[in-house]
Amino acid sequence: MSRRRLAFGLAWLALLAAGGAAAGGPAAPAMLGGGPERNLVSGARGLPTSCDVAAGRNVRWAAGLGTHTYAGPLLAAGRVLVGTNNERPRDPRAAGDRGVLMAFAAADGAFLWQVTHPKLAAGRAQDWPLEGLCSTPAFDGERLYYLSNAGEMVAVDGTGARVWTLDLVRQLGVVPHYMTASSPLVAGDLVYAVTGNGPDAAGKVPAPAAPSFIAVERTTGKLRWSDASPGPGLLDGQWSSPALGILGGRPQVVFAGGDGWLYGFDPPNGRQLWKFDANGAAEREVPSGAAGRAGPAPAAGAGRQRESLVATPVVDGGRIYVGLGHDPQKPAAPGRLWALAATAGGGVAPAWSVGGDGFGTTLSSVAVAGGIVYAPDFAGILHALDAATGRQLWQLDAEAAIWGSPLVADGKVYLGDEDGDLLVLAAGRELRLLGKMSLGSAIYTTPAAADGMLYVATRDRLFALQNGSRQR
Repeated sequence: MSRRRLAFGLAWLALLAAGGAAAGGPAAPAMLGGGPERNLVSGARGLPTSCDVAAGRNVRWAAGLGTHTYAGPLLAAGRVLVGTNNERPRDPRAAGDRGVLMAFAAADGAFLWQVTHPKLAAGRAQDWPLEGLCSTPAFDGERLYYLSNAGEMVAVDGTGARVWTLDLVRQLGVVPHYMTASSPLVAGDLVYAVTGNGPDAAGKVPAPAAPSFIAVERTTGKLRWSDASPGPGLLDGQWSSPALGILGGRPQVVFAGGDGWLYGFDPPNGRQLWKFDANGAAEREVPSGAAGRAGPAPAAGAGRQRESLVATPVVDGGRIYVGLGHDPQKPAAPGRLWALAATAGGGVAPAWSVGGDGFGTTLSSVAVAGGIVYAPDFAGILHALDAATGRQLWQLDAEAAIWGSPLVADGKVYLGDEDGDLLVLAAGRELRLLGKMSLGSAIYTTPAAADGMLYVATRDRLFALQNGSRQR
């Protein structure tokens, strides 16, 4: 790869990452994972390792949510955005089961506004009861973009006023499986998302020609390009989110499909550059023992069921990291975590993988920092792996299911579990548990941090945690 080509690619990615500013907006985008690469690493400092919710110690403020919360928290221009349900309605005019996007003041937790979305008439097959709004928004400095429970891509301004709506169900023919949940990615003048198209309850795909992946003009809501590659091969709901980074010296947008394949596209036009079967036999399996419980990987069809991809891929250092997963209603099972590197031919190939009994199915994205990959599986094991080789450095059993993803910040790793505990570990090659914050109800989300505060959404409350604070 020439220096000129690499420089061009890096400059192009910088333009994409600048997003709103490059296209005339006031600020760089904020989204799930912080940036387009989706790597969950923050530069925040001075974050707490303990709190006492009952006594209010190290709790700056707390705010009530619905009864199920899967989206956010997202920090955007002094606001905290969270997606929840409507079981504790704040507006009597918007009654009943709905998806809700709530906005709070980051400084003091004051409720600012909300947007609500009624459920799809098709019911639980396409819009599962009481699950609320599951898409963490993306913010371009001016507008917020998210996918509603009703199968829409929505743009709202800083007050929650609707700017435009693209109805994926009515306009594009998408048939969601249980829930539309992708968290959009904003880059340049486009918004990228996974549509949620999927199979019905019997496993048949009603709309195989409907798009699974889309790119939409962020100012108008007009569809720029779409792709339906998973087609009739969809195994499960498509609840992942896209990532974008430099691979092989060029910007690429990466989508994880509900068919168990990973896809790379040219961002402006949607030309498919490669695809990778995440259920294939491991070409570079980390030997058993070198990665703790890692073992041989039988190919799909040899006694192992094909799995989908639910986690959001992460791009870091010219590699893609993503793990196999499935519907969280199903129990945890043997999975596989892949580290993929760009090839000279313009595709990707395994750098290493961990699977078999060594890594379970996962809903979580990884965080990569200091040459370490922090990767949870759904069974509740947090794995710390050497990013270069996949060798396992340590693992921690949370003793509860893990739905969210780890955040690396302030030399620490923060990770929530279904028991309502926020685990705090030292970032590094040795296992050191620094603390466990009991927040009272399940944590299905990923923490966010800024200005010395740690924001955590549990199933029913939003917390701002800060050293030295005492909520009264």
